[in-house]
Amino acid sequence: MGSVANEDLSILIPAFNESRGIEPLLESLGRELPGAEILVVDDGSTDDTADIAAAHGARVISHAHNIGNGAAVKTGLRNASRKYVVLMDADGQHLATDVPKLAQHLERYNMVVGERPASGQAGWHRWLANAIYNWLATYVSEFPVRDLTSGFRAMRTQEVRRYLEILPNTFSYPTTLTLAYLRSGLTLRYEPIDIRQRVGTSKIRIWQDGTRFLLILTKIATLFAPFRVFLPVSLGFFATGLLYYLYTYVTAHRFTNMAALLLSTSVVIFMLGLVSEQISLMRTERIESSHGGISHEVTKATKKRAPARRSKKVA
Repeated sequence: MGSVANEDLSILIPAFNESRGIEPLLESLGRELPGAEILVVDDGSTDDTADIAAAHGARVISHAHNIGNGAAVKTGLRNASRKYVVLMDADGQHLATDVPKLAQHLERYNMVVGERPASGQAGWHRWLANAIYNWLATYVSEFPVRDLTSGFRAMRTQEVRRYLEILPNTFSYPTTLTLAYLRSGLTLRYEPIDIRQRVGTSKIRIWQDGTRFLLILTKIATLFAPFRVFLPVSLGFFATGLLYYLYTYVTAHRFTNMAALLLSTSVVIFMLGLVSEQISLMRTERIESSHGGISHEVTKATKKRAPARRSKKVA
């Protein structure tokens, strides 16, 4: 297992009104990871978040107004100057001591995600919602997704930039990144981490943002694995139409318009799924060709990897 030098790490922290939680986080990062780039993206905070970050030696980029957590992440990814980037929350939940646990796997895996313990979920409703999201993501990606919404993750900077155009401006960027990586054939590892009680109140609204998470999950599924969405819907209509036809045949000895509609709809949805699958394939090829192809690391320890080029700083 290889090791990653602190000088190769950009620690990206999106922040909005996190003056209470960000100070102890920056202090611990400075102690634990000397030499790493600490990049704080202030998403239009109305408190002194940006001033505190600058006072602790972080590189600060400020939005003129609040756009969204995902937008702050995209700004940070465009400006990260090191080979690897680690995303962390600014609310004090994530520990600086866990960064090396994720970073040590970056030479073998394309993405390493900090897996939160079940006891760290903020209430049973949040735990239940995350369990549903994990199940849906596992179905779509055909990979055991254990913590879809974790914001603590490490990636190769140049690699993650390929997906900037599909990242939402809201809280759902972890969902998008996870499914995009898995459906692109990239490797992912979950690493257990410890978390602390967040400082302040959560900005996620369970019902409004929960619905948005489901919509984004469906959107990413149809972008990268459309047939996993269209096929069960098509089969549902087909089964309903067939059962309804059998019922009307037995009771009235006729084939009804409703049965015809249901069966025809199943065929239309099936054909739409086939077309969407082809569009998805072409889109993936376009992403790979426009960025020089997706790189895959050799996982056998007996083989040597080609030296990776250092990322260029984005203005």
